[in-house]
Amino acid sequence: MAIRIRGIETQDKQQILEMVRETGTFVPDEVEVAEEVIDDYFKDRTGSGYFFYVAEYEGNIAGYICYGPTPMTHGAWDIYWIAVRPVLHGQGTGSTLIKMAEKHIKSLGGRMTLIETSSNPGYQSARSLYDTLGYEHVSTIPDFYNPGDNKETFRKVL
Repeated sequence: MAIRIRGIETQDKQQILEMVRETGTFVPDEVEVAEEVIDDYFKDRTGSGYFFYVAEYEGNIAGYICYGPTPMTHGAWDIYWIAVRPVLHGQGTGSTLIKMAEKHIKSLGGRMTLIETSSNPGYQSARSLYDTLGYEHVSTIPDFYNPGDNKETFRKVL
């Protein structure tokens, strides 16, 4: 599968939000936050603290990633959002986006990336992807999002 990675453009917003909804993983509040983060980025691309890239496949948005430096740290970066169209799961889009982000982060002096996610079963494929890409599970905060829904943190030293 030939995908092309490029920076986000304003006209991508609706396709990204449709894709985030389409995954069935993100609840409405999360979709709203995804939209707010995109809007913040477009208001001030350099001052937002975010980097956004999309993966295109056959002229459509196949996936996207949002990451940025972790405030109050020296060289730690967060991968805030990653989503891939469900029909393309398991075909390398997510891996390609994360590997591209890691390379970019390292080129900017980043020394580690962190990914926080839910223990909810809907996020199992994402957690498996992080394992496959060499991320180490470093913490669990029980009942963080809701009773029974823990916050899981993964880390990779670059």
